[in-house]
Amino acid sequence: MNQEDRYHTTSWDGRQVQRQGADSGQRRPQSSPGGGKKKPQKKRSGRMNPLLSILIWVVVVASSSVILAGTGWKLASDFAALDNEPKETVKVEVKEEWIVDTKTVEKSNGTTTEVDIYDMDAVADMLKEKGLIKYPWFFKLFNKVYHGEEKISAGTFELNTEMDYMALIRSMRPSGRVAETVEISIPEGFTVQQIIDLLAEKGVASAEDLTDVAANFEFQDYSFLDPDGLGDISRLEGYLYPDTYQFYVGGKAVLAIDSMLKNFNDRVFSNGELTPLFEEMSAKGYDLQDIITIASLIEEETDGTDRGNIASVIYNRLENAGETAYLLQIDAALVYAAGRPITQADYAGLDSPYNLYQHTGLPPTPIANPGLVSIKAALQPNDTNYYFYVLGEDGKHIFSETLAQHQKNLSGVKK
Repeated sequence: MNQEDRYHTTSWDGRQVQRQGADSGQRRPQSSPGGGKKKPQKKRSGRMNPLLSILIWVVVVASSSVILAGTGWKLASDFAALDNEPKETVKVEVKEEWIVDTKTVEKSNGTTTEVDIYDMDAVADMLKEKGLIKYPWFFKLFNKVYHGEEKISAGTFELNTEMDYMALIRSMRPSGRVAETVEISIPEGFTVQQIIDLLAEKGVASAEDLTDVAANFEFQDYSFLDPDGLGDISRLEGYLYPDTYQFYVGGKAVLAIDSMLKNFNDRVFSNGELTPLFEEMSAKGYDLQDIITIASLIEEETDGTDRGNIASVIYNRLENAGETAYLLQIDAALVYAAGRPITQADYAGLDSPYNLYQHTGLPPTPIANPGLVSIKAALQPNDTNYYFYVLGEDGKHIFSETLAQHQKNLSGVKK
């Protein structure tokens, strides 16, 4: 066998052995040229280069941080109104129809009050539409913590694009309203019914709403109101302080009534200068309602210059039988009872506790809302012996101590 044949034979034998090994499912180790065993080749791993992994991780974290930081900045900017453009004032309206519930809230002084709960979805959408916020969902999330739904009120308000979320809420409170207002002067001596009619005429609220509030709303902040008087507007008689007010047109009836009660509280009930006078009269047996009732009688009877003398007549008749047998005999109270101009027949025929020709003492409630001057006159009456007065031809009252003098004055006036 020549050298070439030997080579082919060897090659064939090697291939044959490999095929046999493959057929038998066995793999024989191949010999190295040196006769030793071949080192097995390392199997490639699926793991990434560690340096490349770290690099990709850094890129992912950095990208996420940038995205989150960008989103956080946008939300923070919207919250704080940092990039709202252009800077402008916007008029917005919070509608009463957005009220979804009411809630009883306890005040710091221990009293409670009812507050309306508003639909913040509607409020947020409105603010977004007006360009005051960009992310309604974030605004609503903030208000879940801030409880803005119970801090706002219905009305028209002027907001501006520089206001942050908190300022927007604070500016949608009653004090921030810029809705149409009307200035109304409540005259001294007006009754509750006359005040209701005047407010309704000026468009402050409907007569029905004002009447319902006056009769039935529990104004718990004002201890001077009789809780047993609920159901009748006369329970407020004497406590709607006569003054000039700015009322919202088409506003809430309860706010209008409350503003007058608060004024009475501040100017009369909590007036430190009057407190000693009320205490002095209390010691004599006259409580707050008595004083306000007497003041209302004075207000309806005075010619504007004689409140102290009229007060003295009332107290003299209340405290001494004199010639009037404790009867005050004041026409204004009879007019209040009748609700119309009175006739001669009413003096004896009108059956009412306000008929002071038939019933001794004070009427059951004030008959009007007196001003501060009349209240002071009721607290500090003139010291006289007057029991009678008649209106003279000059529009001034003529006072007398006895019935005989009074009848003489009457005859002089009639002439």
